[in-house]
Amino acid sequence: MALYRPNPPPNRNGVGASCVVLPPGPWPRVLDFLVQRFPGVRADAWLQRLQGGDVLDDQGALVPPDAPYRAGQRLYYFRTVQAEPPIPFEATVLWQDAHLLVVDKPHFLPVLPSGKYLQETVLVRLKRALGLVDLSPIHRIDRDTAGLVLFSTQTATRGAYQSLFRQRTVDKTYEAIAPWNPDLPWPVRRESRIAPAAHFMQQTEVDGPPNALTHITPLEVHGTLARYALKPVTGHRHQLRVHMAALGLPLVGDGIYPVLTPEGSADYNNPLQLLARSIAFTDPLSGEPRQFESRRTLRPLSSIAQTG
Repeated sequence: MALYRPNPPPNRNGVGASCVVLPPGPWPRVLDFLVQRFPGVRADAWLQRLQGGDVLDDQGALVPPDAPYRAGQRLYYFRTVQAEPPIPFEATVLWQDAHLLVVDKPHFLPVLPSGKYLQETVLVRLKRALGLVDLSPIHRIDRDTAGLVLFSTQTATRGAYQSLFRQRTVDKTYEAIAPWNPDLPWPVRRESRIAPAAHFMQQTEVDGPPNALTHITPLEVHGTLARYALKPVTGHRHQLRVHMAALGLPLVGDGIYPVLTPEGSADYNNPLQLLARSIAFTDPLSGEPRQFESRRTLRPLSSIAQTG
């Protein structure tokens, strides 16, 4: 028996299609299923996508609004975002070869499409600019964080680079600015268990076996503030921000920890003072050592101390 291979449609303006396989169910039409399966998208929006040719089957044929429901059918659909806010900052490509792309990301620019961001993301912008349809991030950093992100340019070799992160053989160093506490036993080894908090935007430390480890070393002190080197051993969501906040040292400009600020209140003049500064590893394909440094900088401590 021949092995079935999905045949997704080509990218549209840098955006790849999402995929869903229709499960057994009572829906008379594809439209009825999509409305129930994705409650965050209004029925009229799904109708508009179907009418506009934004939903296709695995043969590349358009799925019309009155298409009957067939369990097991594979559908591809293109996301759209209404009134997507423009982000006036650009990522910089630091390195590119046949398999790897290294990007220096600015604050505020998301790596991947999510929520209200689609075109205004590093991934989609790079796909449009470079024509790399198979481009995919090997790891991620928060939208609020600036600095280095690695991308795979080929599906065939992506797993080799992803395994570096799974095996924790990547040396990552972040730089951060936060309050200074001379009474802590520097350098600090923060190890704890991190889990989702009550609000979906936040994580928190909880009791239980540790799943997150960060080494924290002060680099510079100026009055009540300090610049730190943060070296995460693990890669838990918001790990650095959670660990610093738990030490009573919330990062300057952090709108999530310890207090969650309202959505849409980002201040371009006050970015989170967290930078993915450097990354080093042995290239799994060539065996050569790789080391990359961000060209971006955080604010001088003196300027933050003066303005508060």
